[in-house]
Amino acid sequence: MKHLKEFTIPFVGLKAGKHLFDFEIDNTFLHFFEYDDFNNARVKVDLLLEKKSTFLELNFKAQGLVNLNCDVTNEPFNQEIENEFDLVVNFGEEFNDENIDILILPHGEYEIDIKQYVYELIVLALPTKRVHPGIEDGSLKSEILIKLEELSPKLKDIKEEEESTDPRWDSLKKLLTDK
Repeated sequence: MKHLKEFTIPFVGLKAGKHLFDFEIDNTFLHFFEYDDFNNARVKVDLLLEKKSTFLELNFKAQGLVNLNCDVTNEPFNQEIENEFDLVVNFGEEFNDENIDILILPHGEYEIDIKQYVYELIVLALPTKRVHPGIEDGSLKSEILIKLEELSPKLKDIKEEEESTDPRWDSLKKLLTDK
């Protein structure tokens, strides 16, 4: 995976101040993480790295389109995604990434690998339920939606069930009203 070397940023040679890096993410990057939920992906990730004297501040911004399948109909559709994440890189005795917003690198490190952060930034930008926009506005016509409509309980049937009661309960209700 030679192309993933671009996600390793050597920060030792950088001057103090702000540095901008941009990355184009596609399916090959996501296949590295064995993530196959996307049919296609075109995401641009901008990284603003601000080098200070004792630590680094990283600001990730992702924006783009991913093609995925609807959870209801399994029809493919394009989903716009947008996400942002801030990370502070400090230096200490040993590597520690237990805190979600702070990464501690050992003294003497000269580069940072951001692959995992970019991957999580993209995957966490997805909505939990992926619904085709055609379902929400009623423009999508598919066999699955027609079958779901046939099998769903009708409003008329539900009202009839509520109105009809068991005759045994009717007799008990008379006892309450006869007092």
